[in-house]
Amino acid sequence: MDSLPNSTTKRPKHAALARPDVGEFGRHELAILGAPCSDIQALVARLLPLLSPQLRVAYVDADHAAGDAAAAEEALDAAARPVPYVAENSLSAELVDKITHRQLNLTRALDKFSQPELLAHESVVLVNGNHFRARQQVVIVDPRKPLDKKLDRLTDVRLILLADGQTELPAVLTEHLSAAPLPPVLRLADTAKIAAFVRQWYQMAVPVLRGLVLAGGRSERMLTDKGKLHYHGLDQRQHTAALLAEFCPDVRVSVRPDQAADLPAGLTGLPDTFLGLGPLGGVLSAFQADPNAAWLVLACDLPFLTRDTLEHLVTNRQPARMATTFRSPWDEFPEPLVTIWEPRSYGQLLRLLSLGYSCPRKALINSDIELLSPPEPKELRNVNTPEERAAAEQELTR
Repeated sequence: MDSLPNSTTKRPKHAALARPDVGEFGRHELAILGAPCSDIQALVARLLPLLSPQLRVAYVDADHAAGDAAAAEEALDAAARPVPYVAENSLSAELVDKITHRQLNLTRALDKFSQPELLAHESVVLVNGNHFRARQQVVIVDPRKPLDKKLDRLTDVRLILLADGQTELPAVLTEHLSAAPLPPVLRLADTAKIAAFVRQWYQMAVPVLRGLVLAGGRSERMLTDKGKLHYHGLDQRQHTAALLAEFCPDVRVSVRPDQAADLPAGLTGLPDTFLGLGPLGGVLSAFQADPNAAWLVLACDLPFLTRDTLEHLVTNRQPARMATTFRSPWDEFPEPLVTIWEPRSYGQLLRLLSLGYSCPRKALINSDIELLSPPEPKELRNVNTPEERAAAEQELTR
């Protein structure tokens, strides 16, 4: 007789999913604090021309115009969330096209999930740390804003800035930071060096690049599994994985669950968890497995693709964009199956799926991407039918 489960054993209530590494507002966020708000705003304004267009920068602040600045700051610090805008006509939401930008006003408070969602398209979020917290900080040493009451916010200080007239760090700050190496110290007026620091800080956090071979299709037009075809002495799953391995420390082969046991030795399968969605299901399954990596995705039906073209894609990768991809030589649209998908694209793909779209190309068309011209356009040619296979085999043996 089978024994009953122990009633004292705790059972997980929810699936243990890998979570995206997101802070209060974004993946890469810096709170700037220690000076009056006007000085923080001025610093951000000086930095923006030096950071863009390489980086997409968002700025988070509070509006003091609604009341007394000190009272507003104290209230915001206690609530740890923005004060919602209340439209005069009591709309719950208002979206306004300002021609040069769009403005969204909400009456509801922004929870910890909404904030990073609204800023998901930005690569860097600079935060007024007098009002809001962020998991990494830039501290300004300014006697007008003593730091002794804000030490609890200094959880991971990456840079210290000295305001005009300041030559030494306050003892309260050095003591607070004594457990770790002292971060770099710059002058607040040295905008160029601060911008260079932010660029380097961002670059050091660029996500690792993993490889994904899309081989989970049913090959209905080819009438046989396209991943098992041989054009280069290996089957296409092995050949494509070998190409990716030159640029990625880890390569997985996206397959349907029923295909996982049929992979050649040496290949690591990544069975689809999003089923019935074609290539999108493979990409989403990869992000579900590791939402903090960038995924270099290749379809297995690209026998003409060479290392040189792949190197061009990787060399010109722009991590600050949603994805880096090639322009298709046949229709000028992005080619989603030869693409580096950055971690921020995970949410965009899920959002489109929730709206009823399963086309990864549509996701690229409607996102901030780096679109490259392929160095050899013919290498992006898919082989999908027996006739195309015969022609490809003849061309590749010449």
